[in-house]
Order: sequence, then C-alpha cells, then structure tokens
Amino acid sequence: MRAWRTLLLVPAVLLTGAAAPPRPYADADFARIPKLDAHVHANVDDPSFLALARRDGFELLSINVDYPDFPPLATQAAVAYKMRARDPRRFHFATTFSMKGFGAPGWTARAEREVDEGLRHGAVAVKVWKNIGMVARDAAGKRVFLDDPRFDPIMAHIQSRGIPLIAHQGEPKNCWLPLDQMTTDNDRSYFREHPEYYMFKHPEEPSYEALMAARDRFVARHPHLAFDGAHMASLEWSVDELARFLDRYPNAVVDLAARMTQVQFQSNADHAKVRAFFVKYQDRLMYGTDLTDSPPDPAARAQNPPATGLFTKEADDVWRSDWRYLATPLSQHIDAIKADAPGLALPRDVIDKIYYANARRFFHLKG
Repeated sequence: MRAWRTLLLVPAVLLTGAAAPPRPYADADFARIPKLDAHVHANVDDPSFLALARRDGFELLSINVDYPDFPPLATQAAVAYKMRARDPRRFHFATTFSMKGFGAPGWTARAEREVDEGLRHGAVAVKVWKNIGMVARDAAGKRVFLDDPRFDPIMAHIQSRGIPLIAHQGEPKNCWLPLDQMTTDNDRSYFREHPEYYMFKHPEEPSYEALMAARDRFVARHPHLAFDGAHMASLEWSVDELARFLDRYPNAVVDLAARMTQVQFQSNADHAKVRAFFVKYQDRLMYGTDLTDSPPDPAARAQNPPATGLFTKEADDVWRSDWRYLATPLSQHIDAIKADAPGLALPRDVIDKIYYANARRFFHLKG
C-alpha cells in the first residue's frame, strides 16, 4: 500500500514521458526577446527611433516607397543611408524605383540604376507600391498593373541580385466598402482622409478582385523571385484566403504591417482558427507595423496605424500592444474594433520566428 501511495505522488509527466508544453511569453519578456519590425518608414534622421528600438529589443527594416505623402525618394534614401551608418546591425532598409516615365525609352535602365544605387548603400530588398495598379500610367496614359510584362527586365535584375521584392498591392478589402460596413475604425479614418485611395468612391477604378488577380499572376510569373506580400498581401480580411495564397505560392511570405486590428476582429469571432493559422504558417509570417517617422506636419492626414503626435510613444505603444496580443494570453481593449481582444498566446518558438528569425532569413541579414 505504501508503494502505491508513493506512486500516486509521482508527477504524470514522469510516468508518461511527455513534457509539459512551455508556457507562452509574458508581458515582462517583451524587451529581452530579440525582435525585428520588418515594415517601418524612417523618413527623418531620428536617433530617438533607434534608441527606442534598442531599448525595446528591436531591429528595424525601413522601407523607401514612391508615395507622394512621403519626402522625395532621394530624401528617403539619404535618411536610410545615415541611419544605417549609425547602427548597421540594428537598422536595415529597402530601396525602390520611381514609376515616372514607365513605358518610355530608358525607363528600365534608370530603374535598374536606382536599385543598384540602393544596394550599393546596403539595401536588403526592393519595394513596389500600390500606385502600380491604382495610380500609375504608362507613357501612353494606360493604367499599369504589376503583371505587365514590361516589368520583367527589372524583376529579373532584382532576382539576379539575390534580394527579395516587397509588394504593397491593392488595399484592405474595407477600401471597397461603405464606411459603415468597414470592420475597423483605423481603416475608416484612413480612407475618410484619403479619398483618392478610397475605392468605394471610385467605381470606375479597378476592383479589389482585379488587383488581387494581377498580383497573383505576377507572383506566378516570377516563381523564383522571393516575394513579400506587404500588409498580409491585402488578404487581411480572411486568414482562410491568406492560407490559400501561401499554399499556392511557395516563394511568398507576408508581413503583418498595419493589419493587426483585422486579425483581432477575426480572432474575436474564432480565436482557435486564427491561432491555428499562425501556428501552421509560422515560417511564412513576419512581424511589421507600418510605423512612420516623418517630418512634423500639422496638416498630416490620418495614418494607419493612427499617429499620436509623439512618435516614440506611438511606436512603443504599438509594439507592446502587438506583443501582448500575439505572445501572451492577456486581453486588451482595441479601440479600432471597439472590443476587448484576448491574446493568441502563440508558442515561444512560433513567436521567435514571426518576430525575428523569419525576417532575418528572408532578407539575408547577417551579424
């Protein structure tokens, strides 16, 4: 009887040989775990951004983009070169090329020179923006889409240099819905303030489905080009649709930039499904925010995620909120969906990949 009683005291884990699953990270682990925000925009030479990144345990990938609300491309490039020189281990950047003159003689050669200049200064990727498909026209006035064969030479050049393409194509699906049918307030405020990109008001423009189809044809056309679908590849509204995209295109990964509230909206409807998506595709997802450090502008329009007016506080708040949601089981109130969102409490090894290892591998970062 005494032996039986002793056996009852032996932990079940010793009897079965099964190890208890490790506990998820906690809020207190935030600053000590290596992380990389794979989608920010450093548009000013701001030592405080790097100081905050060091304090919070982040590396940064700043993305230069052909966006009229940002400083000119030459200014963005100059900032990136200075920031990288200041801390090359922590600050990385993506270069880009201008769409001005697309289709005219000499455009491809000029775009290749712009890419090579960025690479010469240490760029780790090239970015194309939503103006391809939504704004840009060729020399004959025809709308340009990403699957246009005239992009083939510059894409072959990028592929030959062994660097990835980051592509922001289209917009959140909310962009094609009336304001009162949008799922998140951050989209609602952004498109209210950016009517030129609010496609519900422009039925003459390409549909969401047409833009996604052009993007998919492009990815299929370049199967050996490492492809990062920025902003969850504009499939933020459905983890099921995003899963199908990742299954179809093995050369593609996605970042989560500026789409966390859409994920939280979905996890509040089906927490287990969203968590399972992150676990299944843990090698294809990269953390990012779209945080934008730009010159002060009192007339600046709404940003997504929203700007608070004090950039370092905004960045710290966004980073800590996202950590709490992805890494811990804790709940927090999310203003953009007017609800509390329980955390996903992803396993530690999944968090380590999404927050760090995937981006360092995909962008071939060293050191």
